[in-house]
Amino acid sequence: MEDTNHGAEIAVEEGDDRDTSYYCEDFNWEDLRDEMETKDQRDGFINLGDEATECCSNKEAWQSFHQRHFRGTFFKERKYLLKEFPELLQADGNTKILEVGCGNGSSVLPILRANGSVVVYACDCSVVALERAREMVDAATDISGTCRFHAFYCDLSLESFPSWLCCVTCQESFQAQANDNQKGNDRPVTGLLVTEDHNTISHEGQNKETSDKEHVQCCIGGVDIVTLIFTLSSIPLKRMPHLIKECLSILKPGGMIFFRDYGLYDMTMLRFPLTQKIGEHQYVRGDGTFSYYFSLEVLRDLFTKSGFIEVDDLCLLLQMTDTRRE
Repeated sequence: MEDTNHGAEIAVEEGDDRDTSYYCEDFNWEDLRDEMETKDQRDGFINLGDEATECCSNKEAWQSFHQRHFRGTFFKERKYLLKEFPELLQADGNTKILEVGCGNGSSVLPILRANGSVVVYACDCSVVALERAREMVDAATDISGTCRFHAFYCDLSLESFPSWLCCVTCQESFQAQANDNQKGNDRPVTGLLVTEDHNTISHEGQNKETSDKEHVQCCIGGVDIVTLIFTLSSIPLKRMPHLIKECLSILKPGGMIFFRDYGLYDMTMLRFPLTQKIGEHQYVRGDGTFSYYFSLEVLRDLFTKSGFIEVDDLCLLLQMTDTRRE
């Protein structure tokens, strides 16, 4: 069986760790593509219409999914992320990381364990998943400082990030700095700075005293890293640009987004019957959740049109053998 996944690091150069099993190439991608594109049984799809497509990946479906898998070991910790993206280990204590679509915390846990100084924010469209993620972090005795983990609800396929994550002023400042960098100009980072008691704020160099009753909306100043691990594929293709642009809006200048998701002609894709194919490389599972399978060309188009700069991408080509049948 062949398994294809795409790992990409946007706007930062990835460490050279390709001698690990996560970077092996067990077969030739072009051969697999040519074989699959000549098979008539994969042609065509069931046109359910826009309304049905909207329903195939809504938050209710994912809520039900996480309720069914709330307990047990359905999700495994993604420890391989630390090898794929070594910057997660190298980040210092000033680094803020945001995990989009955190589920039960399978990506968050290895990051918190391996790096005892970073702060991790995590969002999901399922309150059940968020509850489980908090429980998992609280129960992990080898994670120092549970205050380093902050989970919050957000259905990013339809909504925007809350303003406390990155206010409009900071977003405008980030954009201005990015524009200046393109022109070769230097600009100091400005924005909304919050003191420890949240009562005195400095906004574009102007101080203002506020009382608890006159609390001014503030933010954490954006994040340095966004992790997008098997999340983008779970929403309809037409919603993806919105999610990607939202991630860009809360990233500090020079920030990074780490991406991994299903690759085109992954073995899970080939198992879908035609009756569950609702678009080009788009499928709906029996439980109503959505699955999209990416080519590198589609990924480049999505991210670069949203404002990212591509630095590195990779298609992971793994051949898996079930030894129990031998």
